[in-house]
Amino acid sequence: MTPVNSVTILVPIYNEAPVLPALFERLQKLSVNKNLRINFLFIDDGSKDNSALLIRSFLDQESAHRAIFLSRNFGHAAALTAGLAAIDSTTDAVFIVDADLQDPPELLSEFISRMERGNDVVYGIRTNRKESFFKRACYKAYYRLLRRFANIQMPLDAGDFALLSQRVVKHLNNMPEESRYMRGMRSWVGFNQEGLPYARHKRSGGESKYGYKELFKLAYNGIFNFSELPVRFIGVTGFVTIVIALVYLCITLYKKLVYGTVPEGFTALIFAIVLFSGVQLLSLSILGEYILRIFFQVKKRPIYIVKSKIVQGEEVYE
Repeated sequence: MTPVNSVTILVPIYNEAPVLPALFERLQKLSVNKNLRINFLFIDDGSKDNSALLIRSFLDQESAHRAIFLSRNFGHAAALTAGLAAIDSTTDAVFIVDADLQDPPELLSEFISRMERGNDVVYGIRTNRKESFFKRACYKAYYRLLRRFANIQMPLDAGDFALLSQRVVKHLNNMPEESRYMRGMRSWVGFNQEGLPYARHKRSGGESKYGYKELFKLAYNGIFNFSELPVRFIGVTGFVTIVIALVYLCITLYKKLVYGTVPEGFTALIFAIVLFSGVQLLSLSILGEYILRIFFQVKKRPIYIVKSKIVQGEEVYE
């Protein structure tokens, strides 16, 4: 059993001003544990409200903790990447918590107890979501689809809420992909991993930053980065199309030879054009998604840009 003596609580933040006072209060209650050294690391992902101001105000009173301010909004995965890159070797584990408090930080002790059993990753499993029925159904279907076709073992109903050991963090920092699906990367690393079921809470304030556009982008990253499903789908679709075309050809020849009639030429032509054009466009779209990811990857732009940091109560500009 490896003891966990120090933890960095990593919190990505984007336009979360309404909920930050409650977040700071609940995190401070965790830090009174005398047997565990806890540090906070806030990553402001280019917030446009006064989130950055509230973070600075909090760190004026709590100078032992740190913050990183990105130059613009790079996205949740990029903010997590920036935070993980800033973890030093004195930290035994990193506890990733979203600022909206849907994932209760008070579960830290349970996460630690499971890590001390020999796990390098302990991730939260959402047993009770507070979203609409439609969203819950989409989440459930997506996670099961990804698990079925992923080329690694993907946990069901698990988000970014997790406790990561120092060596897992090091391996994640060495992974250079531009389109980052953090929960998939976490699973890909391997080592001993265990899930912790918990009931997900409602937002305590503010609005969700994950609309349907962001959710689809996240889902695309999971499917295209960690499965062969899209490419195999092209092959299956092409095979099914050929079968349909051959069946239609056989029906046409049968009617021609037996009854001396064939389907109307215009109808047959429209059917063939629509069918094959649809399949070709769908195939090009899937291939284009891979090409687009290669395009962004080969440019080797940084995943994020740091504007400033607060370390030991002093803000340093990059």
